[in-house]
Amino acid sequence: MTAIALTIAGSDSGGGAGIQADLKTFSALGVYGASVITALTAQNTLGVQGIHDVPAEFVSRQIRSVLEDIPVNAVKIGMLSVPVTIEAVADSLAAGYSGPVIVDPVMVAASGDPLLTEAAVATLVGRLLPRADLLTPNLHEAARLLGEPMAESVAAMEAQGRALLALGPRAVLMKGGHGSGAEAIDVLVTPAGLKAFAAPRIPSRNSHGTGCTLSSAIAAGLAKGQALEEAVGAAKAYVHAAIAAADRLQIGQGHGPTHHFHAFW
Repeated sequence: MTAIALTIAGSDSGGGAGIQADLKTFSALGVYGASVITALTAQNTLGVQGIHDVPAEFVSRQIRSVLEDIPVNAVKIGMLSVPVTIEAVADSLAAGYSGPVIVDPVMVAASGDPLLTEAAVATLVGRLLPRADLLTPNLHEAARLLGEPMAESVAAMEAQGRALLALGPRAVLMKGGHGSGAEAIDVLVTPAGLKAFAAPRIPSRNSHGTGCTLSSAIAAGLAKGQALEEAVGAAKAYVHAAIAAADRLQIGQGHGPTHHFHAFW
């Protein structure tokens, strides 16, 4: 059978993050990708110049169209910038999908531009976190969801992961890419315990879309039938290799993308 993953996210016109990164990741990992676009961004490697939200009813219509015809094995949710869109996604999935859901709480672009309104945070917590099989916040996103300072140690990451777990998701992956130190350490928190995934930190300005790519790679693994811990480990390795190869690309003047197809060209 064909492994199929669905991404529900915003479009990055620069091609490095969002829907574009998700579909590249699915394809690179041997998974068929379907997509639901929640917002259009005018965006490049230098920043986000504009956001145009897709009407919530049309977001729902896209989800229904996919799920009524295509047997989706995993869903990844990315940029949902306004409450009405979050409600539409939550309602549509509740009505037509029962498989694994990865929620990547995209709040701020690599350039620092905000992608999620303050009003949307409470809706995200109330409606989507309880539906998530895995929540994948970076350190800034975890702190904002909890209203706490950013974690600066693995112990603090573990504590915030447990606090987020109490909000409803079945697992939390605290992403340590924005931390410091020689290693980038991600911490998977589940009711059964903790597991850390470490890799040497790679100095590169071409890291745009790494969060989208990691969550999509995990979704691809789940779509292929991998267990959660296996999918996270494989995704971590894929993103590490994509960052290591990113400087082979020459895209734009700012934060360039990772190299999703590093294994092929």
